[in-house]
Amino acid sequence: MPDRFPLDRTQRALFDAFLDHGLTEWVARLPDQLAHGLDRRRFGDLPAWEKAVAKLPALPESRDVVLDQDSVRVDVALDDSRQRQCENLLRKLMPWRKGPYVLGGINIDTEWRSDWKWQRVAPHLAPLEGRRVLDVGGGNGYHAWRMAGAGAAFVLVIDPSPRFYYQFQAIRHFVGDADAWRTHFLPVGIEDVPPQLEAFDTTLSMGVLYHRPSPLEHLAQLRDTLRPGGELVLETLVVEGDANTVFMPGERYAAMPNVYFLPSSAALSHWLERCGFEDVRVVDEAPTSLEEQRSTAWMTFQSLADFLDSEDPTLTLEGYQAPRRAVLVARKPE
Repeated sequence: MPDRFPLDRTQRALFDAFLDHGLTEWVARLPDQLAHGLDRRRFGDLPAWEKAVAKLPALPESRDVVLDQDSVRVDVALDDSRQRQCENLLRKLMPWRKGPYVLGGINIDTEWRSDWKWQRVAPHLAPLEGRRVLDVGGGNGYHAWRMAGAGAAFVLVIDPSPRFYYQFQAIRHFVGDADAWRTHFLPVGIEDVPPQLEAFDTTLSMGVLYHRPSPLEHLAQLRDTLRPGGELVLETLVVEGDANTVFMPGERYAAMPNVYFLPSSAALSHWLERCGFEDVRVVDEAPTSLEEQRSTAWMTFQSLADFLDSEDPTLTLEGYQAPRRAVLVARKPE
C-alpha cells in the first residue's frame, strides 16, 4: 500500500472483502482509486467531511441494527450530550439526499424517500441471500444497506462523490463492525471498474443512465460487471412513447445539467436487448411525486417542486414533460 495514502480500518476491510470474494484483479487498483477519489486537492470541502466523521464519539457496543425496514435504523443508547454531538456532526455532511435513516434516535429525513423506490423494486429482484451486489451511483448507500438486510453476502457501492463516501462512513460508524463488513463503498465511477469483470450476481444502476452521453456504452459496462446469468436492475428517467421514442433535452432538464437521452420504456427495453440482455421486464413506471422528492431539514436546497412549472406541474421549468421514472429488470445470458 502506498505511503502517500495510508488506509484506515474501513478501507483495509474493503481490501480484505475484495480478496475474500475473488476480486483479485481489482485489488491492485484500489490504492490509486482511493487516493484519487479522496484527493483533497480536488475537493475543497473534503477535510471538513473527514473531520466530522472522525469526531463521531465512540458508541456503546450494544445496539440493534435494523436493515429490513423503511428507515435504516440503529438503536443505540446515547445520552443527550452525545446525541446532540452526533446530530451536529451529521449535519456537517448535509445535504442528505437518499434515506431515510434513524441513527441513535436522530431522524435523518432525506430529500428522497428512497424506501418508496425500494418497495417498488424489491419484489422483482432475484432473492438476494448470499449474492454479490454492485450498486452503481448508489449515493450514500441506502439501497446497499437494504440489500444487506435482505441477506446479500457482499454489497459494493461505487459513487464518485466524496460527500456520499463520508455519509456512508458515518452510517457505518453507527451500524458497527458486527454488521458493517458486508457493505462497502469505493469513491469511483463505473469507468473505473475493471473491464469484463463478470463478478457480481446483481448490479443496480439507478439514476445514472440519463447522465451518460453514451447510454449504450453504460449498458455494456453494466453487463460486463455481471456473471453469466446475473441480474441487472436499471432505473432511469423515461418519456412516454413507443419503441422509437427517445428525447434529448437542451442544456438543462428540470434544472439539471448533463441530462442526455430519455427513452421510452419500450425503447429502453430494445436498447437492453441490443446490448445482449434477455428476459427484459418493465416492473415499474410512474411520474416522480412531490412527496417522494422534496426539500427537508436535512436537504435545505431546492428540490423537485422548484424545478417544475409553477402553473402546470406536469411540465418542467423548461417546458418538458415532468420527471417520469421507470425500473427495468434484465438478465445476462448464461
